[in-house]
Amino acid sequence: MSTAGQVIRCKAAVAWEAGKPLSVEEIEVAPPQKNEVRVKIHFTSLCHTDVYFWEAKGQNPLFPRILGHEAGGVVESVGEGVMDVQPGDHVLPIFTGECKECPHCLSEASNMCDILRINTERGGMLHDGHTRFSKDGKPIYHFLGTSTFSEYTVVHVGQVAKINPEAPLDKVCVLSCGMSTGFGATVNVAKPKKGGSVAVFGLGAVGLAAAEGARVCEASRIIGIDLNPNRFEEAKKFGCTEFVNPKDHNKPVQEVIAEMTGGGVDCSIECTGSTQAMVSAFECVHDGWGVAVLVGVPSRDDSFKTHPIHFLNERTLRGTFFGNYKPRSDIPGVVEKYMKKELELDKFITHSVPFLDINKAFEYMLRGEGLRCMIRMDA
Repeated sequence: MSTAGQVIRCKAAVAWEAGKPLSVEEIEVAPPQKNEVRVKIHFTSLCHTDVYFWEAKGQNPLFPRILGHEAGGVVESVGEGVMDVQPGDHVLPIFTGECKECPHCLSEASNMCDILRINTERGGMLHDGHTRFSKDGKPIYHFLGTSTFSEYTVVHVGQVAKINPEAPLDKVCVLSCGMSTGFGATVNVAKPKKGGSVAVFGLGAVGLAAAEGARVCEASRIIGIDLNPNRFEEAKKFGCTEFVNPKDHNKPVQEVIAEMTGGGVDCSIECTGSTQAMVSAFECVHDGWGVAVLVGVPSRDDSFKTHPIHFLNERTLRGTFFGNYKPRSDIPGVVEKYMKKELELDKFITHSVPFLDINKAFEYMLRGEGLRCMIRMDA
């Protein structure tokens, strides 16, 4: 029986207050309004960003809230004006959007949509500012416009990527955030040449996705830099050929890398958010052609200093957001790379739990265990 136009009662994992375990309980999900899509979530995974906002560190807390932004699902119904997707389509909800009309969306050089770019403080929908989630008549706030820790969610149509229905949602859902961010930073921004050298700072999930991008680009040397030596063995699966722990050396790590590579690497990708790592990533690339790409998000008041001579010696420093991918236009093509076995995703998924055990996913991440924990909504 069709549920279009009706309120749906379903289970959601609600964050009622900062740092407290999520509570899985029944909520109401209102029908989608103008330019909105209601999606049945099949699989979702936990990202560090979810944990950061659950802990309410460094930002204005907003509770109760339904977190989650890496997921795959199927469109249940659409609101007024939605033409690009229809019920039954397989989609990835994405934390940033593509309106296809603003100057950024019309530019081939940018994916920073004026209307739908990431907004961590918005708790309602763009159309009217209201939430589509409630319990006992009281609102529950949205998160990043996605809120995928719910069996059903409502998302702006500009934040859903329609994908190949043959693609396994329990694998490709990780492309809706971290994997695309790291992979795209390498293949779209750094663009290492075949046989080139790449340094990756930080070997978490995003850093390993950057290393995967270097592997796909056929870089000959992929140097992983991390303070945790336990990550080195795992990183070999993602193409890393060498490893450096800055704590093992009595000189700046950029000098160590320059000595290893005869003057510096061709490209570096910084995936930690540490300003010290950002400086090292920039200063370790080769003069004349080296490109450093910043991916990690620093703290609000952070800044760093480097000598202008590094720029004058023709090193390039770039930043990237979501791997420079336009969500609706580009992510379906990344899914196809996986389907053609040009991109490996299975190795990023190290744990799996049923929805009722979602708090175990938080425990794994807080202990630093694994990369991505898949949360099975129907289990």
